[in-house]
Amino acid sequence: MRKFFFGAGAILVAGSSVFFFSPKFTRVIEILENKPHALLGEIQETIVAKPPAIVDIESQPKLLNPPTVIKAIYATNWSAGNEKSLAKLINLIKETELNAIVIDIKDYTGIVGYKTGLDLVKKYSAEEARIPFINRLLKRLHDENIYVIGRIAVFEDQALARARPEFALKSQATREVWRTRNGLMWLDASSPEVWNYNLTIAHDALDRGFDEINFDYIRFPSDGNLEDISYPFWDKKVSRREVIKNFFAHVREKLPDAILSADLFGLVTVNSDDLGIGQYLEYALPYFDYIAPMTYPSHYNKGFLGYDEPSKYPYEVVKSSIQSAVDRQRKFAEKNPGNFSRVAKIRPWIQDFSLAVHYGSDMVQAQLRGVTDVFTSCIPGGNPAGESPPSSACASQLSGDYSGWMLWSPSNVYTREAITSEAQ
Repeated sequence: MRKFFFGAGAILVAGSSVFFFSPKFTRVIEILENKPHALLGEIQETIVAKPPAIVDIESQPKLLNPPTVIKAIYATNWSAGNEKSLAKLINLIKETELNAIVIDIKDYTGIVGYKTGLDLVKKYSAEEARIPFINRLLKRLHDENIYVIGRIAVFEDQALARARPEFALKSQATREVWRTRNGLMWLDASSPEVWNYNLTIAHDALDRGFDEINFDYIRFPSDGNLEDISYPFWDKKVSRREVIKNFFAHVREKLPDAILSADLFGLVTVNSDDLGIGQYLEYALPYFDYIAPMTYPSHYNKGFLGYDEPSKYPYEVVKSSIQSAVDRQRKFAEKNPGNFSRVAKIRPWIQDFSLAVHYGSDMVQAQLRGVTDVFTSCIPGGNPAGESPPSSACASQLSGDYSGWMLWSPSNVYTREAITSEAQ
């Protein structure tokens, strides 16, 4: 076979056949086998168009008129990047009262689920195209009027711990990287490099068009041999809660105009200490737009509210937790009038998965009632306009502090019957 080059193209000569290729299109010129010395006019020519390369589009604007009450479901970046799974989630949102979705940007593995183009993320081998084209995804969701929240797991991060073990917690016994009972690594919550690494990812996501950033795993570890931990940055001269508060303040300083939410343990709403993990409700309130306590009834210990099995009492557990959080939030606001530019509203995570106790639509709806009942106020002597017959006492109404909820299912399969109409 002979090869000749002409400009950007090439001609291959194989026997009596000639093939011409160019980068813009493929032109195949084949000389008739029985006329090896054919003139140009006798040459058969076929043009085969090359499919255009599929690339991502430009960064997207944020949702023009975002909802004030968020009703969201959670999706892994794997689900968001899979066409079949994504279509199911979009249909669920469109066909129910949902209006938002929380998508993993960086989960506990430390892998960012799309190509960021960020130098450090690439350097640490911490990105994977689970979502092939993130900007296209944001446009698709926004075109459906869906509010998009990007979730970032901060201090539990396997990729960064592997790439930069000097940032990771160490075992006093082995001097190797410390691990939880499940073998997971954690980063030192005092490390400025870890803070800024996560903020770089958050900033990029906001620039791409995410409407909100949700920070998770913003705490010290809670399981494993905690006494064996050696901290490369934390000197223990400040408390855990102060360490996490300093991180919160740094986040807000670097992202002053962003809509931000923080995931906290459900027990943070009722405990006065930091649970040994650095999470203290009042230290988070001034720095976020929303606090998202994970009020999963299955995660409350025996004895909560006097119940042997709190998971069997979803309404009571959620209502009590949210009521406590709202009471503390309002008290904080009253004590600090004008001291902060914001005081976060309470928008909880709701359990839509089974653990020990089966959670069907009745159990999910019970939790939703627990949330809305906290925010329902009675308007004495009032009736909704045009109501007939008039109510005997008052009209119930959700207060302006009601910010909605987010449903969590690790499998990303949700109980449709629970969200076809809001439980009141």
